[in-house]
Amino acid sequence: MTILKQEIKSQKMAILIWSLSIGLLIAMCVMMYPEMESQMGSVNEMFSKMGSFTSAFGMDRLNFGTLVGFYAVEGGNMLGIGGAFFAAIVGISALMKEEHDHTAEFLFAHPVSRVQVITEKLLSVFAIIVILNVIVLVLAIGSILLIGEPVFWKELLLFHLAYLLMQFQIAGICFGVSAFLVRGGLGIGIGIAGMMYFLNIVANISDSARFLKYITAFGYTETADIINNGKLEIRYLIPGMILMVAGIACAYVKYTKKDLR
Repeated sequence: MTILKQEIKSQKMAILIWSLSIGLLIAMCVMMYPEMESQMGSVNEMFSKMGSFTSAFGMDRLNFGTLVGFYAVEGGNMLGIGGAFFAAIVGISALMKEEHDHTAEFLFAHPVSRVQVITEKLLSVFAIIVILNVIVLVLAIGSILLIGEPVFWKELLLFHLAYLLMQFQIAGICFGVSAFLVRGGLGIGIGIAGMMYFLNIVANISDSARFLKYITAFGYTETADIINNGKLEIRYLIPGMILMVAGIACAYVKYTKKDLR
């Protein structure tokens, strides 16, 4: 597991910056809630009159006046966008960087097979994402306790599980793409994450585009659905996990046969 440990070690600063940025932003929003609670009735009324905008972000099915509803909107958007971009960057750079940084010759001079390299790099991607999400969750729980509110454990854990799986899916897809690239991958990775976020917004606004929920990684992270149903949407989760596995499989097939430069 030398490669896995080295990958995590090399990403420790990025993990710290991204996890603290996302986690502290969520914590700041939570700590603002007591000051805003008395105004939430008018906020709900305002959002109810904004038509497609509220549907796009699922706010038409959430009570913004409760902490769980407030957290679902504010925390969900921050972890959704930030987590997706981070997962895309980590996934897309995992295999590409060996050729980009001209370290492939050094790495494969050691007695390790390409399958082992791919496996350890994949595990490191998932481990890095888990570390980020644990830090964010701890900061979120801490901020809720700090304002003296009870922790809504079931919804909170389901929220964060959904976003963790979403990040796994995006990272898995980007990991597969990474095997085909030598340079320019960061823009492609961020583009994949951004496209999936946009597709989910389109699916929320238009009933005719609802099928996009089966493609986008954000389909099963709808916090309104999690609150109202008390579970993740399996019909959207299963296709997402299939896409993740397909991306990983592509990485193994391509990278084991690739002529490394």
